[in-house]
Amino acid sequence: MDLSAYRALWRTRGVASLLASALVARLPVMASMVPVSFLAKDAAGSFGWAGVVAGAYSVGTAVGGPIWSRLADRRGGRWVVIGTGMAWSVAMVVLALLPGDLYRAMPVVSAIAGAFVSPVTATLRAAWPRLVQGSRLRAVYALDATAQEVLFAIGPMLGALVVSFASPRAGVLSAAAVAMASIWWYGVQQQPAVKHDENVQRLTAPQLLWHRYRLPLILAFALCVTAFASVSLGIVAFADEHGNRLIAGVLESVWALGSLIGGVIVGALPGRRNSFVWRRALLIAAGMLLCVFATSSPVTLGIGLLLSGCVLAPTVGALYERLGTMTPDSVRTEIFGWMGSGAMIGGAVGSAVSGVVVESFGVRYVWVMAAGLALLAALAVLHVPPHRPADDPVVEEVAVA
Repeated sequence: MDLSAYRALWRTRGVASLLASALVARLPVMASMVPVSFLAKDAAGSFGWAGVVAGAYSVGTAVGGPIWSRLADRRGGRWVVIGTGMAWSVAMVVLALLPGDLYRAMPVVSAIAGAFVSPVTATLRAAWPRLVQGSRLRAVYALDATAQEVLFAIGPMLGALVVSFASPRAGVLSAAAVAMASIWWYGVQQQPAVKHDENVQRLTAPQLLWHRYRLPLILAFALCVTAFASVSLGIVAFADEHGNRLIAGVLESVWALGSLIGGVIVGALPGRRNSFVWRRALLIAAGMLLCVFATSSPVTLGIGLLLSGCVLAPTVGALYERLGTMTPDSVRTEIFGWMGSGAMIGGAVGSAVSGVVVESFGVRYVWVMAAGLALLAALAVLHVPPHRPADDPVVEEVAVA
């Protein structure tokens, strides 16, 4: 391991502040999901209704993400990020204070809140190539992906704590209040929009997406998220089979810990070899297959999840890096917005299909499905050029039409 890449990142002006503010800005969105689910369940008396409300939120996010990301590329990220963040907070306050007899309006309000999720993630990942290059770029994307795993672990836990010690309404209101301050902090650090030659036609959405490298990368990311969502539901089903729901939280944490370890290690590697994304996706498939044979007990599954988790953040980070490098700067935020929409669709599909798999075949076949999805992701990016060492000549082919 070589920690020089992390030291160089720490010394690069703006990197530490931008990453820290982005993490805090994304945390309320992650933390709000558990309180919203319980709020919907308490209002209607059914977790099925909570699923409807969550689904409406996902649809809103998938629709709104590319729109705000494209606007951030055109007008600059500052006021797009801040404006959508404030709108999201207001929508969440409305959702929290909605009278009980109007609970049927919750999906509508939830969809509006989802549509106004601030493009923090897209603007952050679009900003990295402007701030760092070479080995530091690979390191910062690995670090970003690792931090995302931490958010997935910490956010829902914080939301559950507020629900436990206060109420679902207090949890939603707390998330809205924290989002107002944290998104403002992140938003004021945004740089002006990249100057665009008016004589050159800006890429349309089809032109941006229909690219021999960008489209496979987005597809691979969506397939990976579908696999991750299916595994999460498989873990819940596994815990239910063993009669102890606490097992689900422990296994999810172990899985996230493996991803954290893998992301930190890969980000510190010297990078003296070409790094192919498909190889990392293939390792995810191998890890999922390992878990198929580890479902005999919580201990063996925990070991399998820890080992398989070690390649999650490195693979996701590599997908971010390849997509960012192969996209023109003037539309880079938008492409990450489309990537986020693909993730939302993949997550919804993964959760739905894995439930059918559990009911029809059994829990272990969820990991069979996840392995198949990871294998498809590897095949999708088979022809994507690798990340090359910083001291080698780098030739990136970027189509602009």
